[in-house]
Amino acid sequence: MIEQIVALTSQYIDSMPKKERKKYGQFFTSKETALYMAEMFVIADDKREMSVLDAGAGSGILSCALIEVLQNKTKVEKVELTCYETDSNIIELLRNNLEYVKQNSSLKFEYEIITENYITSQYLDFNEMIGGNPNPKKYDIVVGNPPYMKIPKDAPEATAMPIVCYGAPNLYFLFATMGLFNLKQNGEMVYIIPRSWTSGAYFKKFRDYFLTESKLEHIHLFVSRNKVFDKEDVLQETIIIKVKKMHEKPAEVLVTSSKTNNDFENVTEIRAPYDVVVSGEDKYVYLVTDTDEIEVLERLNRLGHTLPDIGLKMKTGLTVDFRNRDILRDESEEGAIPLFYSQHIQDGIVKFPINKEHEYVVTEQKGLQQRNKNYLFVKRFTAKEENRRLQCGVYLSKKYPQYDVIVRRRITIGCNSKLKSRLTPIRPRGLACNCTFLSA
Repeated sequence: MIEQIVALTSQYIDSMPKKERKKYGQFFTSKETALYMAEMFVIADDKREMSVLDAGAGSGILSCALIEVLQNKTKVEKVELTCYETDSNIIELLRNNLEYVKQNSSLKFEYEIITENYITSQYLDFNEMIGGNPNPKKYDIVVGNPPYMKIPKDAPEATAMPIVCYGAPNLYFLFATMGLFNLKQNGEMVYIIPRSWTSGAYFKKFRDYFLTESKLEHIHLFVSRNKVFDKEDVLQETIIIKVKKMHEKPAEVLVTSSKTNNDFENVTEIRAPYDVVVSGEDKYVYLVTDTDEIEVLERLNRLGHTLPDIGLKMKTGLTVDFRNRDILRDESEEGAIPLFYSQHIQDGIVKFPINKEHEYVVTEQKGLQQRNKNYLFVKRFTAKEENRRLQCGVYLSKKYPQYDVIVRRRITIGCNSKLKSRLTPIRPRGLACNCTFLSA
């Protein structure tokens, strides 16, 4: 069945411009990924009937893969499937695909397609205290490849779920939240989503809700970020997560990884302590890939203080060199200030000059000055040939006594699409750097 659904979906992708599909944040799951996700569920031997939810169903690839796995590898006899889909361009294909599955499956299969907005149509149910259904429909399992799309803070979907929204919301984590809400207690949910939710302030409220109401059981990582979605040119760091709706914390999390979306025959796996993967009050999720990383995190967790506790501050910069080309200089001159790039970090120290272009700036701007004192510069993005993800260099102010102040440069996306940050000198007797830095 899955071969037929994938073939029809490929025809749809070829006929529908990507610009049109991006309106819905629509990226289709590959056959291999869909089958892998379907096999992540653990179905009890005595389970004969299943209720399934697939929100943002698209062409039904995930649902079809799940039906195929259930009929071939479990004792389930009956499946009731609910699909949400609002894209009028694909609903007919979804209906035809599900009808094809119904006619060709050995299971007793019933389905329903709901064309209402998945989030706003359940607004009252999710916010029960303001008049929702006290007994909304719940499902045994939830599977999904939700839309990936940023929305305004005042969008209806965001205002419908204030419990998980802070800053700039994205539809994918609202779908994950509602999917968890729709899940029965002790039910399982498998989603393929970006990894951005695992850290950061914008996702703190989501992590708090999501990892309180459920617990991570399995995380699958893709080594290559541009080969996850078939026929799509998407540079998206995506992961598959499996959670169980329960409050009891498991001892371990299974972490697997594969190189591409169709290479699930060569999956590597480790088991990591749950408290290492989900750590701290902010519930950051650490995507460990080997035992060395687990050991490092365990050692860090044993430390008694954080950097702020011992008087250290971490900062990034505020301005960008290529947006201030008129102040850049290749050589020193009167009033010039050294501009430090990541290349100045060498063998654990900051070296200057190194005869690099634009090593100096001349400017009279004020407002971003920082004292010239001791720092630890941290380069967070490294060249592929470097073994370490982080490169650090000690900056000693006594080596540059002629400068009194420094200023920060903000993080930006450069023309090579690599994340950069810089500290920009404001006036004579200042300096700058393109790194995060620590200071006392």
